[in-house]
Amino acid sequence: MCELLGMECNVPTDIVFSFSGLAARGGGRGPHADGWGLALYEGRSVRTFLEPAAASNSSLAAYLRSNPIKTLLAIAHVRQRTRGPVSLANTHPFVRELWGRHFTFAHNGTVRGIKQRLEPGRFRPIGTTDSEYAFCALMNRLERAFPKGYPEPQALARAVARAGREIGDRGTFNFLLADGSQLFARCATKLCYIIRKAPFAKATLADDDLEVDFSTVTTPRDRVAVIATAPLTRDEDWTLGVPGQMWVFRRGRLAETLPS
Repeated sequence: MCELLGMECNVPTDIVFSFSGLAARGGGRGPHADGWGLALYEGRSVRTFLEPAAASNSSLAAYLRSNPIKTLLAIAHVRQRTRGPVSLANTHPFVRELWGRHFTFAHNGTVRGIKQRLEPGRFRPIGTTDSEYAFCALMNRLERAFPKGYPEPQALARAVARAGREIGDRGTFNFLLADGSQLFARCATKLCYIIRKAPFAKATLADDDLEVDFSTVTTPRDRVAVIATAPLTRDEDWTLGVPGQMWVFRRGRLAETLPS
């Protein structure tokens, strides 16, 4: 299986601390050594860094940790291959354009039979993973559901939750999906989140001794939602996901919890 990491904030924030914890699990403290990726939004556009190698000893991953890029929305992934070879094309997160904005997607699990179930549409996979096929299937459904363009956020959230349930009915479909202004997080088996807000405190990574005192790098109005497959810190209270639910995060808040 793979591991997911998402961040959604109300002020520009770097993801270095959480990404350091995820990277440690990418071949160092965990078996997820078959690729890693990090997507950082700037408005409707996203810059994506991908490498079909272990994040724990990657010079590119180390560079990104040493040179923080602040963002309101980010998705990261470390891969443990189940389907499809180790390659750049099979490395998450995947990105597609819809309604003049980038949609970014990362998946944990296996969706059986998805290649045979991919419906007609303009979104087609480049690689061979079931994850990318599922992403394309989801995007085709969204485009058909809203032919006039980007819908209001609540309508889009309901459509994503519905598509997640339908596509994931024959497998394990934990995923993160972002559209530049909101982050969708679906729990099929395992997912958790924390919202860091005032009063801020110290936190220590679960897989390392790296510690940050967030009170020294934030303001009282900051809110940062962090979503992960498993808790990244050992001294914070994470909320565990319920299988069959999808969270929607906007401006550092949990805006909606939908059946999926």
